[in-house]
Amino acid sequence: MNILVCIKQVPDTNEVRLDPVTNTLIRDGVPSIINPDDKSGLEIALRLKDENPEDVKVTVVSMGPFQAENALREALAMGADDAVLISDRAFGGADTWATSCTITAALEHLDYDLIICGRQAIDGDTAQVGPQIAEHIGVPQVSYVEELKLDDDKKGITVKRQFEDRYHTINVKFPCLITAIAELAEPRYMTIGKIFDAYKKDITIWGLEDIKDKLDMANIGLKGSPTRVKKSFPKQGKGKGVLLTDLTADEAAQQIVAKLQEKYII
Repeated sequence: MNILVCIKQVPDTNEVRLDPVTNTLIRDGVPSIINPDDKSGLEIALRLKDENPEDVKVTVVSMGPFQAENALREALAMGADDAVLISDRAFGGADTWATSCTITAALEHLDYDLIICGRQAIDGDTAQVGPQIAEHIGVPQVSYVEELKLDDDKKGITVKRQFEDRYHTINVKFPCLITAIAELAEPRYMTIGKIFDAYKKDITIWGLEDIKDKLDMANIGLKGSPTRVKKSFPKQGKGKGVLLTDLTADEAAQQIVAKLQEKYII
């Protein structure tokens, strides 16, 4: 069974700063990490491999600049078998649509039974790329997966899908795609030996020329992106609250109700 895990290298959002002129992320000096939901998806793939060492192969795929190789090395050190980096200046500036089109073109050059993506990336929070890939390829998809079990016949999986105040139990046959949430699996730590081995492995790097036979050139990079970002800004901190003192319970309740009415909340 071939499992493809799509991962993204993202800036650690605790460190994010925005350029006030260009409204883009300032990445200089900002540590990068594997997107948490993606890492959870990688972990569940590795657990399936641990349970079926002779039958399961795990390949990680990432789209990004050459520095994304660091994220792929980390995935290899966790236990992935192979890694593919999709990198070309022609892919720069891609929104979710152009990104999913480009990743799909790469995946169509690989064998797969199960494709795992993170639910969403912490630098974009769109939750669009995984489902878009499934639609481009034409395979069944299940999003927001919080539990996963390989069927006894190894021809599909049974998953628990998070859904508001309850969950769905869904059986889906291969080939298929799921999007993982962080609760799906706690990622393992890398060992010194596997880190050493990861840096001895070759990472396959594909540019435009390598996958253009599967690409619609109108759907790549900035020019192929229908989304335009007007402005980006960090979340603003809340202002100082109003402290009510020396009031009875009834007086405090009246003050709170008056404030809510003043703000048209009630």
